[in-house]
Amino acid sequence: MQKVYITDVILRDAHQSLIATRLRTEDLLPACAMLDDIGYWSLECWGGATFDACLRFLKEDPWERLIKLKAALPNTRLQMLVRGQNLLGYRHYSDDVVRTFILKAAENGIDVFRIFDALNDIRNLKTAIEAAKETGKHAQGTICYTTSPVHNVQGFVALGKDLANLGCDSLAIKDMAGLLTPYVTSELVNALKDAVDLPLHLHSHATSGLAEMCQLKAIEAGCAHIDTALSSWSGGTSHPPTESMVIALRGTDYDTGLDLNKLQEVNSYFAEIRKKYRRFESEFTGIDTQVHVYQVPGGMISNLANQLRERNALDRIGEVYKEIPEVRKDLGYPPLVTPTSQIVGTQAVLNVLTGKHYETITNEVKRYLQGGYGKAPAPVNENLQKRAIGKEEIIDCRPADLLKPEFDLLRQEIGPLARNDEDVLSYALFPEVGKKFLEQRSAGALIPEVLELELTEADGVKKAPTEFNVALHGESYHVKVTGAGPKNQMLRHFYFSVDGVPEEIVVETLDEIVLDGGAQGAVTSTIARKRPRPSSPGDVVVSMPCNILDVMVKIGQHVAAGQAVLVTEAMKMETEITAPIAGLVKAIHVVKGEAANPDEVLIEIVASS
Repeated sequence: MQKVYITDVILRDAHQSLIATRLRTEDLLPACAMLDDIGYWSLECWGGATFDACLRFLKEDPWERLIKLKAALPNTRLQMLVRGQNLLGYRHYSDDVVRTFILKAAENGIDVFRIFDALNDIRNLKTAIEAAKETGKHAQGTICYTTSPVHNVQGFVALGKDLANLGCDSLAIKDMAGLLTPYVTSELVNALKDAVDLPLHLHSHATSGLAEMCQLKAIEAGCAHIDTALSSWSGGTSHPPTESMVIALRGTDYDTGLDLNKLQEVNSYFAEIRKKYRRFESEFTGIDTQVHVYQVPGGMISNLANQLRERNALDRIGEVYKEIPEVRKDLGYPPLVTPTSQIVGTQAVLNVLTGKHYETITNEVKRYLQGGYGKAPAPVNENLQKRAIGKEEIIDCRPADLLKPEFDLLRQEIGPLARNDEDVLSYALFPEVGKKFLEQRSAGALIPEVLELELTEADGVKKAPTEFNVALHGESYHVKVTGAGPKNQMLRHFYFSVDGVPEEIVVETLDEIVLDGGAQGAVTSTIARKRPRPSSPGDVVVSMPCNILDVMVKIGQHVAAGQAVLVTEAMKMETEITAPIAGLVKAIHVVKGEAANPDEVLIEIVASS
């Protein structure tokens, strides 16, 4: 008899897939006693985007979340997802940072480390696996499944052998886009079982509608571990429903032994909680068989849609879908999983919005083509590579071998804002967002984004709240209404404080603030109201909404055409914005940390005489 064991992803990947990782700790904890009583093999609760979302949006300390979950789930293994040498961020970190992170995660409650690399480059997995083994915890090596002219069962089996040789305690097949089909699943599991004597786990998203069939074929082939999500958070870009798989296997040799009544009880709780987060629900739900054509994972779809919506170009998402396979081919067919999904997706959006292939190339694409993320599965487009990196040397070693130890330096940089090593790691993984979080915590000003803007009613007239948070371009802004002009004026002046900075907005009515994008419309006007519209060849603009990470020039400075003048961030990817002409910097309308929109002049350059 081969009992099947279940890992439920309700505390992490389910809400990451469906509502952009917005579930708060306060809504997770009440369910923990029920979850702990079920008898799961493990509960995935940390890693992936949870760390970023806690710091950026929820204003929660992700380490405190882990500690609280461990205390509330004493009888169940806690599991996390680690991006190998990338950890939870978007670049490679030095080995001392990787080892410190794994150690602290283990000390604070993680029992199972599922470790993957977006390129399936074994070199990028070695340090994290060794560190997990040194803690005495379960190290799970991961195969990122994808399809392309260069990916096949034999290659995945070879990777499985390499992971076993590194001392992994189990292997996971990570089907992040829902690309597996039932009979390929059976073939892959059988081949791995023949080659490697380790327990196998299957993680498959339900995007294409095939995940349950794939799980059943995997079980029949000898895979004893599957990932599921409680039914109220299952399906679509999430995972197969836990209760359904328990019912399907009940009374067979594969019976999970889980109590359906207990599952129904905790599922009822999460069904009710989901209503609270309805404004984060993605419109891209349900079965999407296009994934087998364009290979776009569900989480990537929502990111692309948000970027295009902010550019008023959501109707062009079909063009982006078609562009993604082309960019992926140029980059040597990387599996589309964080961070490569963001790297490919952002570049595809830029190609579509600019109307020119690779007119603007993100820093991450440049780094990727140089070898900064590891070895691509197939040769990259040589012309694009030359264009992106010029005469810079290609990295052919393990990228982290070029990194000096940096943890002590990071501790010095963040200084007294860090209370412990965990805070240093938060800053290391997300320098801008992490530092802002620690500063706000130190000042006692941690204010999470609101789930919903509510109107109050007085004398039969609805009024806007006087203090709230709004999200804009992936950042949260604290907005306070501090005053208003007379009601009998056709154009009323409203006085706002945005992140503590006083601003004045002129609108026709109060309802315009509430109904026309809520306070977001006011914040947009606040940020951009003084910027001119582009009219000259030397005007520097961006192609999509973004945040300014760095201004690289000064007024009066001479610049060459093509010289980098700004560094921007969109979809968590950095891009250098270059001068369209050679000339003199006449004016700068943006500073580091501000948001920027298309059709705004950020820098004015006048041609040299």
